[in-house]
Amino acid sequence: MSERKVAIITGVTGQDGSYLSELLLEKGYEVHGLVRRTSQQNLGRSLINHLMDHERFHLINGDLTDQSSIDNAVQEIQPHEFYNLGAQSFVPESWRSPTMTADVTGLGTLRCLEAIKRVKPDCRFYQAGSSEQFGEVREIPQTEMTPFYPRSPYGVAKVFAYEITRNYRESYGLFACTGILFNHESPRRGLEFVTRKVTMTVARIGHGLDECLWIGNVLAKRDWGYAGDYVEMQW
Repeated sequence: MSERKVAIITGVTGQDGSYLSELLLEKGYEVHGLVRRTSQQNLGRSLINHLMDHERFHLINGDLTDQSSIDNAVQEIQPHEFYNLGAQSFVPESWRSPTMTADVTGLGTLRCLEAIKRVKPDCRFYQAGSSEQFGEVREIPQTEMTPFYPRSPYGVAKVFAYEITRNYRESYGLFACTGILFNHESPRRGLEFVTRKVTMTVARIGHGLDECLWIGNVLAKRDWGYAGDYVEMQW
């Protein structure tokens, strides 16, 4: 019998993390979600609540801003695969909290790579990139050869994460890759994002709780996909 694969997922309580957890469990993996202690206190209504009793789903304490906690998680779990989906991913918030965004989204990726390099160099690492890396669009459509021109602290942090992932792959021979993700949605999407903002406001208007929908740039264009499909690519 082949050895059961073991995976660590950061950002496990988010949209992609919950779908990826379901996918890996369906494929027979043992899944460990890296969560901060403060996050564990709010799991009652989280997107992974339905997985908590699964015999192959576990949570482990860890924080992308704390190198030792990531080292300890990799040492304890000895994963075959590491999916770094954790980030401060709301662009407007990155302007309000640029230092935190850089620490979690940018340096957090470096800490994951360092832990793998030190402890489990044969572990495969996946980094969730973002179309925000392209920022001010220079060509349509964008490809892997399109230069990055990020226009927010979040985009800059994601470019750093992309480049440090490539650097560790080329310098240390790690299996480390980045998937550049464009907008992808689902019923699990956070209410601060535009698709959920639209649907929630429509529902509120229908119930007489609101009168109008306020949004930003109505001329913006985006590719939208389904999060369940996107996590299959990540796997």
